[in-house]
Amino acid sequence: MDKLEFRIARIEDLPEIIALLAEDVVARVGEVVSDIPTPEYVRAFQEIEADVNNEIIVGTFLNKKVVAVLQLTYIPGLIMQGMKRAQVEGVRVSSTVRSRGIGKKLLTFAVERARERGCGIIQLTSNKVRTNAIRFYKTLGFEASHEGMKKAL
Repeated sequence: MDKLEFRIARIEDLPEIIALLAEDVVARVGEVVSDIPTPEYVRAFQEIEADVNNEIIVGTFLNKKVVAVLQLTYIPGLIMQGMKRAQVEGVRVSSTVRSRGIGKKLLTFAVERARERGCGIIQLTSNKVRTNAIRFYKTLGFEASHEGMKKAL
């Protein structure tokens, strides 16, 4: 296997990122896969890229193909004496390279980024139907310590 590298995503990665998001059968809600991303994707990417508290991290092999992605958001707060936390979203690893330790390396990279940014906690949510993902996150030290709730707007 080629050497796996992690870096901040660039706009030219967007078609491959969208393709990874579209692979997800649980969260797929109409992702539009195309060589040219829709204006909505471009706007969202540019907004994330411009925000110093947001990063999209990609994992690539030496051939530069994007095989993994996640979004990392740094959240300043007042609780716990002003401790910052990191929120992980949109974790995806290409179905073509799963079960090779890429997800573990991706999350380990995210934890290190959060530490570098002064975060005291890193958190994520996972759909309850994702029993394999939940089991995986637990092996990395994540705990189901809170009950998450969402409301569609």
